[in-house]
Amino acid sequence: MSTPERPAAIEVVDLHCHGALGHAFDDADLEGVEAAVAFHRAHGTSTLLLSLVSAPIDRLEKRLSEIRGMTSSLPSVAGVHLEGPFLADARRGAHDPRALAAPTAETVDRLLSAADGILRQITIAPELPGAMDAIETLVSAGVTVAVGHTQADHDTAAAAFDRGARLLTHAFNAMPGLGHRAPGPVGAALERDHVVLEVIADGIHVHPVVIRTLFAAAPGRIALVTDAMSATGLGDGGYSLGGLEVEVHDGRPVLAGTDTLAGSTLTMERAIEVATAAGVPRDLARAAASTVPARLLRAD
Repeated sequence: MSTPERPAAIEVVDLHCHGALGHAFDDADLEGVEAAVAFHRAHGTSTLLLSLVSAPIDRLEKRLSEIRGMTSSLPSVAGVHLEGPFLADARRGAHDPRALAAPTAETVDRLLSAADGILRQITIAPELPGAMDAIETLVSAGVTVAVGHTQADHDTAAAAFDRGARLLTHAFNAMPGLGHRAPGPVGAALERDHVVLEVIADGIHVHPVVIRTLFAAAPGRIALVTDAMSATGLGDGGYSLGGLEVEVHDGRPVLAGTDTLAGSTLTMERAIEVATAAGVPRDLARAAASTVPARLLRAD
């Protein structure tokens, strides 16, 4: 009797990951970053971007410089994703409101200079003053621009995608929903074939019906991400994210004293299983964790 054929191994890419095992990529030393990356590698991730939450510009400059010095010791790390500080206050989620900023030409240039090539992705709310020009500057510098943490309507998000943005940060979360008269950023992303939509498939951020619907609506353009924060791999308790207190109960992290989600405790291997359980064909779920995000990185 022959044994069932196991699926071939895939190179799993996580475009959006903040840490694990108590280590946040915002401030962990090399040993801490290595430990968090090793945890995610042990749970399905081959390559990842180090996601940083909003912080004052001088602090982000310093952190980008620090990470530049670590990259030779981090072969699994493809670069940095700045999830902020160019976010809408009304949709900031678990980002410190004191750290939010407008994407002025000076600020964008400072971040690009400090990154010196390691900035691969950045999330921007396109309705902010100066955002459209910033998108063009960042795209010209080879950075993948994602629309996210935004109050933008359909037309504003569409304009951002037409200026060169190619990604929607955690679709449906921290943005207007897909209304039948107001399709919002999700609708703008769905109607443009060059745009990839991130999905946090943890059973918490997005309902299984919506996960299944997104895969059907944008075949080959869904990227599974973890948005994993430092509590990942440690269980329930009190943690910190960008200087804000986070409480984790039953694997669900929220800002202390609120119901605002603060990332996840997801791994990529679990994300594939959740998407599959939602009714997504396994080959499509695996592609959303591998070839789709890898194609986005290669296009930089």
